[in-house]
Amino acid sequence: MPTPHYGQPRYRSIADELREQIECGRIPPGALLPTEAVLTAEFRASRGTIRQAISVLREAGWVATQHGRGTYAKPRLQPSGSDKRAESEVRHRQVAADAELAALFAVEVGTTLIEQESVSRTNGDVREVIRTYRLLSTP
Repeated sequence: MPTPHYGQPRYRSIADELREQIECGRIPPGALLPTEAVLTAEFRASRGTIRQAISVLREAGWVATQHGRGTYAKPRLQPSGSDKRAESEVRHRQVAADAELAALFAVEVGTTLIEQESVSRTNGDVREVIRTYRLLSTP
């Protein structure tokens, strides 16, 4: 659904809308954002405008883009005190299923999985590392 402009550039309005979706959990941390084609249809905007909006989100640390894989919402940590600096990072990579993962997914050893690793830091110190796996979806 298109968002009103309210005197700001269209890409900023779209970036604000997507940021709100990430903040409220409608687009959860680590989830893929819709494709540029879907966003152009949803917001009735040009591909260039959508790319500018995503660039704004990337620069603000709300999303990360991996070539050939897409754009993902990044987990956000809220610092408990004003002197704490919270950061998070999400990485994705293809891995071959070992015996334990193959048994969990009921697939053959060596089947390609996607590993998502989320690293949370406070003041530069690692506080949490979460690894999740999913089957590689085929088109």
